[in-house]
Amino acid sequence: MQARTEAPGSWLDRTHTVAEPGFNRWLVPPAALCIHLCIGQAYAFSVFNLPMSKLIGITESAPDDWKLTSLGWIFSIAIAFLGIAAAFGGGWLDRVGPRKAMALAACCFGGGFLVSALGVYLHQLWIIYLGYGVIGGIGLGLGYISPVKTLITWFPDRPGMATGMAIMGFGGGAFIASPLSVYLMKLFSTDSHVGVAETFLVLGVVYFIFMMIGATLVRVPPDGWRPAGWTPPVKQSAMVTSANVHLDDALKTPQFWLLWGVLCLNVTAGIGVLGQASAMSQEMFPGRISPAAAAGFVGLLSIFNMLGRFFWASTSDFIGRKTTYAIFFLLGVVLYAAVPWTGQTGSIFFFVLFYGVILSMYGGGFATIPAYLRDVFGVRYVGAIHGRLLTAWSVAGVLGPVLVNYIRQYQIDSGVAKADAYTVTMYIMAGLLVVGFVLNLMMRPVNERFHMRVEQPA
Repeated sequence: MQARTEAPGSWLDRTHTVAEPGFNRWLVPPAALCIHLCIGQAYAFSVFNLPMSKLIGITESAPDDWKLTSLGWIFSIAIAFLGIAAAFGGGWLDRVGPRKAMALAACCFGGGFLVSALGVYLHQLWIIYLGYGVIGGIGLGLGYISPVKTLITWFPDRPGMATGMAIMGFGGGAFIASPLSVYLMKLFSTDSHVGVAETFLVLGVVYFIFMMIGATLVRVPPDGWRPAGWTPPVKQSAMVTSANVHLDDALKTPQFWLLWGVLCLNVTAGIGVLGQASAMSQEMFPGRISPAAAAGFVGLLSIFNMLGRFFWASTSDFIGRKTTYAIFFLLGVVLYAAVPWTGQTGSIFFFVLFYGVILSMYGGGFATIPAYLRDVFGVRYVGAIHGRLLTAWSVAGVLGPVLVNYIRQYQIDSGVAKADAYTVTMYIMAGLLVVGFVLNLMMRPVNERFHMRVEQPA
């Protein structure tokens, strides 16, 4: 009898990722971190903006060099395609499993750097838009959502902690990417060459390898698997369902759109501050916070962003997702409203402390939302539903910076001192969080008519 040969690449299939008996579930979070630590580079892409504005002039921008305003669109396009890929790729991910999605994410994200290197070499900005923006952005979206459902399935006893571990990597990826990118550009630069193209090539290859390691390590549990000694609680919170809601039906529920608004408003407030943190600190404390200190402040905020993802998501396993988001909004209202007071009193300590807590809740919102979705809609389609919900991030990525930047400029144009130009913005952000609190307060269990029947085919 002739042995059946498997098709090349079949190891990517979902059936080849089912864990063997005795597999240690704690090997799955490192696989997820391999992905998220790589795609978290997106938060550090700004280190390339200034060097890419001097590709011709080398020491200073030449007339034919790209403007910073044009280069800023690279990141914006990437975040837009992150949301698009997550929204449309979630259903496909549920069908093919995490390994194939991670492998495609590695090809897109790593390949995006290689295409961008060609764009730098030919000095064609549209090629970089296509490479890092479109192709790399698709890799960002698929990579971001690919481990979520797998982690929740492996850790039904601690879903918040599990997703927090992985998504923490996205917040911390910039700590690796930023110094590594600066080092590589310095290594490859000469008196007549900036070294961006070579850096893109190296990063593309390195990120591809590490993301493929994650794809190789990942496993899904066998059907019906449960952690040893764990049984689902007989009585659960009313907000935690044991049923499943189909992806198409989830979008018909008010709960999906309430959570969409909850995530959008939480991210809008945080991302607006994150994009202007350096300038804001220097303008609110003129002469007291230097550019170097402002850079340190931005780095500190990134630490709070990263640690908040794990802390708040883990905490939500004990106090509930709805309560966790209520804290985000109520505490956020108080802190945003208090920020102008720190400038008026000259208290740098409280300014840094308040924004540190704000950014921890910004990151915590990202890490807690997958478990919130699992509680409300069940585990079966949580990856796909999470992908659709991330379109809220795309909207917030535009709305937050626009609010902060344009209101600040309007204030300055109206004669308001730069130190006071953020007061109105902070009150507006506090107002947005009040709306978010109300939306979260309106959350109720999904109506049973949306629940999938046991015999209903997936």
